[in-house]
Order: sequence, then structure tokens, then C-alpha cells
Amino acid sequence: MKQQFLALSSFLLCITCSVETRAQQTQTLHIGIKGGANFTKTSTESSALEGKYGFGYQGGMMTRMDIGSLYVQGEALFNKRKTSYDTKDGTSAKLSWNSVDIPVVIGYKFFNTKDFNVRAFAGGVYSYAFKNNLSTSKALQEGFKSFDKSNIGITGGVGIDYKNFTADLRYETGLSSISKEFKSKPHSFTLGIGYFLF
Repeated sequence: MKQQFLALSSFLLCITCSVETRAQQTQTLHIGIKGGANFTKTSTESSALEGKYGFGYQGGMMTRMDIGSLYVQGEALFNKRKTSYDTKDGTSAKLSWNSVDIPVVIGYKFFNTKDFNVRAFAGGVYSYAFKNNLSTSKALQEGFKSFDKSNIGITGGVGIDYKNFTADLRYETGLSSISKEFKSKPHSFTLGIGYFLF
């Protein structure tokens, strides 16, 4: 009876220690949802066009792998982007398009605690654009007719985390043109807010 009691006590002690150890371990893989606003303009080498920032929005999923103070984060985001142009003849043009963006960044947590983090990050982004619409003169429409759907860019920014909530401010610039005729590259500032489900 005494041996059975000792065996049962040892078994319960092992289970308790195991649960406590797991509770103390930091979870390294996180998956969450994200939404926010983007402010986009497109640069151009044409002296007849001046790009202006326009307001859009985004939403999607994110995943993060923690490696101590370092982390790798990937996202799949739907973006609605809008921008406008002032032309030399005094008229204006509005350009909007949808895109699916897949940014992958590497970050570092400068202030890293269990409940609160301050971090910086940088990386690359692949963007697939569709449903572009340009409201302007026929000449400009022809220039954006061959809208380049696949684009590569770079991104970087700063962010904070509080428990499961996260927010970041980032800048993104395209390395390839969405209109080869005007050599028009997108530039965006994005404010995103997310929540890690686990």
C-alpha cells in the first residue's frame, strides 16, 4: 500500500512539473488576424504627372515565429489602394486597384517582456494586383492599360505588442513599375492593428 501511494505521488508530481514547465515556456508560433489603413501614391518619371497620396484599407492573416528577441513574420493581406495624379493641363486623375500582398519580414524586439514589446522590422513583399481602374483622359488610360500585375517591393517599420494585440507602422516601396510607360512605382505608408489568436 505504501509503495502504491509513493508511486501515485511520484506520478502526480511528474504531471504537475510537466504542466508547470509547459506553462512557463514561451510559445514560439503565433497566428492572428490583421486590418488597417494604407496611404499610397505612385511616383512617375513623367513631368506631366504628379502623384498624390490616397487613402485605402487592408485586411488578412498573419503568422509570427519567435526566436528569442528575433522573429520572422509572414502575412497574406488584401489591399484596396487608391492614389491620384495632378496633370500639367490642370486636370486630375484617380487610380485605384486591388492587390494581394505577401510580406515577409525579420524583426528584433528592443524591449521584450512577456506582455509588452517594442520592435523594428524589415523585409520584402510580393504583390499581385487586379481590378485596376483609372478615371482620366484616354491618353493616360492607354499608359496604364498594360498594368503590371506582379510586383516586388521592400518594407520596413516599427511596432508594439501588448499581450495578444499588435500594432505597426510601416513604409513600403515598389522595386518594379505598375506602368512601364510612366515608370510608375507605388509607395505606401500602412498603419496596421492585429490580434494573435494564439
